[in-house]
Amino acid sequence: MKQHPSAPHYRIDARQRHAHLYEVTLTIPAPAAQQEVSLPVWIPGSYLVREFSKNLQQLQARQKGRRVAIQQLDKCRWQVASQAGSALELRYEVYAFDNSVRTAWLDSQRGFFNGTSLCLRVHGQEGLPHQITVESPDDSWRAATALTALKTDRRGFGLYQAADYDELVDSPFELGDFWQASFSACGVEHQIVVAGAPASFDSARLLRDTQQICETAIRFWHPEVDPAKPAASGVPHPRYVFMLNAVDDNYGGLEHRASTALICGRRDLPRLGETRTPEGYTTLLGLICHEYFHTWNVKRLRPAELARYDYTQENYTQLLWFFEGFTSYYDDLLLRRAGLIDDAAYLRLLNKALNQVLQAPGRLVQSVAEASFDAWVKYYRQDENTANATISYYTKGSLVALCLDLTLRAQGRSLDQALRAVWQRCSGGPMSEADFAQVLCEVSGRDFGPELKAWVHGVADLPVQALLEKTGVRWHDDPAQPAQALGLRVTENGSIQIKAVLRGGLAEKAGMAAGDEWLGLEVEAKSGPQGWRLSKLDDLALYAGPAKRATALVARDRRLLRLPLKLPAKATTVRLAIEQAALVKAWLGGEPTPGPASLGAPVSVPAAAPETKAQRPQSPRKTGARLAKKASTPSK
Repeated sequence: MKQHPSAPHYRIDARQRHAHLYEVTLTIPAPAAQQEVSLPVWIPGSYLVREFSKNLQQLQARQKGRRVAIQQLDKCRWQVASQAGSALELRYEVYAFDNSVRTAWLDSQRGFFNGTSLCLRVHGQEGLPHQITVESPDDSWRAATALTALKTDRRGFGLYQAADYDELVDSPFELGDFWQASFSACGVEHQIVVAGAPASFDSARLLRDTQQICETAIRFWHPEVDPAKPAASGVPHPRYVFMLNAVDDNYGGLEHRASTALICGRRDLPRLGETRTPEGYTTLLGLICHEYFHTWNVKRLRPAELARYDYTQENYTQLLWFFEGFTSYYDDLLLRRAGLIDDAAYLRLLNKALNQVLQAPGRLVQSVAEASFDAWVKYYRQDENTANATISYYTKGSLVALCLDLTLRAQGRSLDQALRAVWQRCSGGPMSEADFAQVLCEVSGRDFGPELKAWVHGVADLPVQALLEKTGVRWHDDPAQPAQALGLRVTENGSIQIKAVLRGGLAEKAGMAAGDEWLGLEVEAKSGPQGWRLSKLDDLALYAGPAKRATALVARDRRLLRLPLKLPAKATTVRLAIEQAALVKAWLGGEPTPGPASLGAPVSVPAAAPETKAQRPQSPRKTGARLAKKASTPSK
């Protein structure tokens, strides 16, 4: 790729590591008169306005060797009093001290940044090639990115070029003294970099398992891939980079078009000499699979409303249940198909997702289409009422995918076929719900409109039990844990702190509230009244015995309250088990089924999805991720 003479050019200087400041120089070779620039307010894939401009400071402009006036137009836009035809130079600093996958970080040990945090957008020139030079702050540091290198040294520092502004800000950089390695998956080059890994890190195992994930995902989307050929035909990325930051305790991921930024706890990394697969490592592999699956499902195939990102405001869509939920279904399923977990381990992961949905009263309040639209104001702003008023488009969306897949498989088809057909129908680009409905019709030979209306736009429980039992999975009702039986979410550390009170539960009926500290219990025994100090909810059965009612002693705003509490008689939680191993193996192994070509003429379906109260005028997204963690805390 050749350098473009009119390309905006960014120079990134990370020398002020102790101050956590990136120094940025933006050169615009051919500015407009009164050139406008802006910094995004959000990053695609993480649906919250984060106001990245809050970290930008010391903005100055020079043209023809002289200072040029700058007027701030709003929270994220500036107008430079420039003349057309002469190169314009902007200098500014960005404070970088957010150790997440969404923004930017810089300290003495490591640097990381997304372009949405550092790179001002030059209005009117977004479609031009963009160049970026990243300078080395230390001889021991290296740089990694998915961007095309024009002139770089052996450590990766130097000049890179992006096709346009969108690609520039969709290509994060990892800087530091990290571990790195490469592998080929179906002929496609992949690189992994890991920062912060301890000496026990089994890098060979992570490399091997990630390669398995990538090959499985590529063959999912491109079953025509010939392993004998040097490169996979049709794969949308010629090169891919995994950037993993290992920290003491954190979790998340954010997808990009040819890379992903990941964060995990160091204890979740595979360890030398360890042959089993701990839960934490399974979680990490699922995160890797989730973000890699997004390379197709949201980075290329994406909601029509997000065909062009508007970086200045929210970008609404009702389709996150498809892009995040379906990806959440396949992240675990592809681990099973890659041979990294077995059928029983997969069902345990599914079991978690199922109970998280069934134990959320908000599933009867908000549809997954509404949850998708409201992500900007609800999913990333969770509070004590979240479980009562909302449902996760990740978790319930994965169950919608499960129901569709099992329904299709009962007809000898599969959701695999439907996703590949959507990819073909939309040419790996923008899609609508109507596109998906039409493809379901073509794949199955019938209209899936009633299912989409009920499962996506409705709030009734999904027919998961019936579909699983037809697929060889037994549904058991086991006794619930005390918190679920009472309708509580708590933290326990020597005392019981109430984080949320679930709608309709016994705790709500007793008058408990989020923020209460549950101190003790008073019960009537044969010998008379007894009072007990509680330190964990498991003590409830010990001290209450056969009693059906008790008095809960709670502290609220330094007041002691005595609340009449009905004790739980029977509450259940779901446990899944394999009953017919052959049926389960056929489903989880993704055995081939007849394709759409054998089905004859497609059945017609409505041109648009049913209108719901959540549909509103829309403006011209993960990461992410494992279901158990996504349901409680946004991961990206």
